[in-house]
Amino acid sequence: MSFSGGCYCGKIKYEADGDALMKLQCHCRECTYITGGSANLTMGVAEAGFKYTQGAPSSYKRDDIDGAVTRDFCGDCGTPLVTRLIPGAPGAVLLKIGSLDNPAEFIGPDAAIYTDEKHDFHTIADGVAQFTKLPE
Repeated sequence: MSFSGGCYCGKIKYEADGDALMKLQCHCRECTYITGGSANLTMGVAEAGFKYTQGAPSSYKRDDIDGAVTRDFCGDCGTPLVTRLIPGAPGAVLLKIGSLDNPAEFIGPDAAIYTDEKHDFHTIADGVAQFTKLPE
């Protein structure tokens, strides 16, 4: 399967080849910061099949916490694009579902993680596996 996406202003584009490795809905506090309050919807793909095809993203990684990930985003419009260098998922890139050209390809998450940090206004669809932290 192949996925494509980019930012709101159109300056950055990416492509990802390969099947989804995981489809997640994350409720951790860091993710709710990044999304502006809702759960973070991501789809993991193999890093080897991922590439930027237009433009170059800005990146951010916290240097004050262990195991911090690198988050790529558009430096112009601010669209979150991908999460890279994930300690618990080496070799994977997490695509932000809102950045996909066709978000319907996501279909829905296989798992909701960090549900111990979920807010009452967050919803998890019936049948989605739930984990208080990362599944082992």
